[in-house]
Amino acid sequence: MFKTQSGKKYKQRDGIVAIKDGIKIQKINTNQTAMIKPNWFKVPLPKGANFRDLKSIVSEYRLATVCEESKCPNIGECWNHRTATLMVLGSVCTRACRFCAVDTGNPKGWLDSYEPEHIAKTVAFMNLDYVVVTSVDRDDLEDGGATHIASCVLETKTLCPKVTVEVLSPDFGGNLEHLDILLNSGLDVFAQNLETVKRLTQRVRDPRAGYEQTLKVLEYAATHGVITKSSLMLGLGETFEEMQQTMTDLFNCGVKILTLGQYLRPTVNHLPVEQYISPETFRDYEFLGHQIGLKEVVAGPLVRSSYRADQSYKRLNKITND
Repeated sequence: MFKTQSGKKYKQRDGIVAIKDGIKIQKINTNQTAMIKPNWFKVPLPKGANFRDLKSIVSEYRLATVCEESKCPNIGECWNHRTATLMVLGSVCTRACRFCAVDTGNPKGWLDSYEPEHIAKTVAFMNLDYVVVTSVDRDDLEDGGATHIASCVLETKTLCPKVTVEVLSPDFGGNLEHLDILLNSGLDVFAQNLETVKRLTQRVRDPRAGYEQTLKVLEYAATHGVITKSSLMLGLGETFEEMQQTMTDLFNCGVKILTLGQYLRPTVNHLPVEQYISPETFRDYEFLGHQIGLKEVVAGPLVRSSYRADQSYKRLNKITND
């Protein structure tokens, strides 16, 4: 079977032309020494009754999860706690961030009208307690996909009223009317990732994204009674002082949950890792975040934005109720 080379254009089965892994082939500096991953990136093989159960269901019904497709190292831990991440609005993003390996292109308005029903049935089949619904950016759609994602939430809540739904959302280009569509869907947690510190944003993220734009979206969601969450990647060249300022900015925008993890280079065409951050430094940042006032900070080399999202939500609710 022919496999598309990373960085090359190809045509998907539905006719959408995309760039494999989201970044065109770059000129590689062969003199640059590749950094070796430290031993703290070793993780145990996933196991456990709930993991095996979900694995069987996903295979039997041919369900798609970000957990498997992104080869997330935390899949065993999350699935054993009945938490999974599902991606909607297709697999082609209209943006091209330099850290991300999602294919990029122009879907030209393509939508799967059956997807909201399919997502709801997937959550029911997997018997999830907590689901994270994430999405590519869809700048080709008039509302950035807000109505479609909202429909996925509504269908899921109707079929599985006890499930907690977190949406790791696009920024909708900063359009607050489009954001309102999603915020009125009944979601429990709204997440939008800041990704990195202000100085590095232009280098790391697509020009259509932005540091201030993400803060604006998070602040708006927080003022509308929704729990807000964000995530940062470390190891791209940020300083301690920049991290302190960034966490302060997130706190000032009403963010309640923050995850911090190590950036890992998906392909040679993506941004290189500037530094591997030690577990001790991650603990220092976690302590700093709590000092600043953030209610829930989850930090570690292998932490991803959806890592044990159910636990963060439960702890935050306990803090709020106490």
